[in-house]
Amino acid sequence: MTPSIQRPDYLFEVSWEVCNKVGGIYAVLSTKAATLVNELGSNKLFFIGPDLLGPNEESIYFESETASPELKAWGDKVSREGLHVKVGTWRVPGSPQAVLVDFTPFFSSKDDLYARLWEWYGVDSLHSYGDYDEGCVFAYAAAQVIESLYKHFCPQRSAVIAHFNEWTTGAGLLWLKHQLPSVATVFTTHATCVGRSICGNNKPLYDYLSGYRGDQMADELNMTSKHSVEKRAAQQADAFTTVSEITARECYQLLERRPYVTPNGFESGFVPKGVNFSRLRKQARTTLLRLVECVTGHAPADDAVLVGTAGRCEYRNKGLDIFLDSFDLLRRFNPKHEIIGFVMVPGWVQEPRADIKARMKSNARFYNPVGDPVFTHALNNYNEDVLLNRIHALGFRNYGNDNVKVIYIPCYLDGRDGILNMTYYDLLSGLDLSVFPSYYEPWGYTPLESCAFGVPTITTSLSGFGAWCREMGKDDDVMDGVAVIPRNDGNYAAVVDQIAHVIRRYADVAPAGDVKLARQLARKISTQADWRHFMRHYWKAYGGAIAAARSRNAT
Repeated sequence: MTPSIQRPDYLFEVSWEVCNKVGGIYAVLSTKAATLVNELGSNKLFFIGPDLLGPNEESIYFESETASPELKAWGDKVSREGLHVKVGTWRVPGSPQAVLVDFTPFFSSKDDLYARLWEWYGVDSLHSYGDYDEGCVFAYAAAQVIESLYKHFCPQRSAVIAHFNEWTTGAGLLWLKHQLPSVATVFTTHATCVGRSICGNNKPLYDYLSGYRGDQMADELNMTSKHSVEKRAAQQADAFTTVSEITARECYQLLERRPYVTPNGFESGFVPKGVNFSRLRKQARTTLLRLVECVTGHAPADDAVLVGTAGRCEYRNKGLDIFLDSFDLLRRFNPKHEIIGFVMVPGWVQEPRADIKARMKSNARFYNPVGDPVFTHALNNYNEDVLLNRIHALGFRNYGNDNVKVIYIPCYLDGRDGILNMTYYDLLSGLDLSVFPSYYEPWGYTPLESCAFGVPTITTSLSGFGAWCREMGKDDDVMDGVAVIPRNDGNYAAVVDQIAHVIRRYADVAPAGDVKLARQLARKISTQADWRHFMRHYWKAYGGAIAAARSRNAT
């Protein structure tokens, strides 16, 4: 039977990334918040995340003064009873209610939790290590929060959804389902533990996917416990979801349940418009060109083509290897215009380089490069950083007469990095082109964000976003706003070649100013991925979860 599309009366959503900016899940939740508030009402939606702050620390993502009187009264009550929480709102569009829970007191209950999960569901926590304990204990604490909120706020027979994101919250879902079966549970995997590990260990995922068994690979890759809690959460949830058709196939194979597909939408309200955007783009471009001069001792021409990539430092998964090899190939083409690649990927940063920082603060012109003019911030692991090593191995020196340059910006761009002092989004507006040639990318916010800022982008068919763009009729022509390069397990060299050619063709056109339409088409793609269009997929999954919970409670 096809599930009905249904909005819940109350929604509790749990993630390690609520008010805690780590990666793509933060983008998913923070951008859909405004749509959820609009659809459900601000008093029916609760985001639950970890309290990672010290007693006197303040978060730039969380506002405690804006908590409703009802939520504040609840928070004061449960804190006196031993469930230590902070209540307020998340500083994102929509200003949704947020509860941050101090989960550290629950570590004393860890062994009992693991025993129960084994007894009830067969979750194997025996082989756990690393961040497994932290994730599971947080999830358990979040389940206690939901149970308390449910009893305090939700009238009887309300349609209530508890939505848990990623393996780090799986233990909470399993506990809540057993202890509070009247609540419908939803579990989302944004990337399977085993799938990500297969790719991170340089194993081919796609050619052999049908032959992989999740349990076997988890044992081989030494991640038995994470896979175990993820698989049980996926199988026990009233509804199981993932973000793209590509990852749905992976989930079915490795977690042995077919999920709903709930594509990641986008909230473009924070993108400046009109004259404000033009002003921001000019400032960002000026800053990036000045950085090039301060690093290389060469002031680029005004018509230099600025190309960027960004994301977590997952060298193979994010296609950072492809990006650098494509720029290496570009040098052999000897393009007629300067092409400058910016690798905006956080590394293990020590501090801003003093020589570059001093130059950026001055008004002087520079004609000589700094030492090792390919990176901007000192690294704790200079000799081991995979990106810096590859840039050196490819022989990039960024001499003045090099028409192709690469600059590695290994810091988190939050506006306080000490050299650029602009956020990633602000700098993104100054680019002419972006490249995200992912190998493993369940969705892919970076190319979607690029489109929202009117920056044409190159991605691959192995990203969820790229596959979605192909369904929208996009191919390998970046003048159409998005270029989707076919990628598989065996065509690495062909992808490098094709991306290098696409960049060169675009660079030949961009300085003449003939890319206005491409920028418009990129923006159009981002509007088609607005949460207003994509929330219907969630309502369908929620309808299925509510129906399953009601059926369970009727027996």
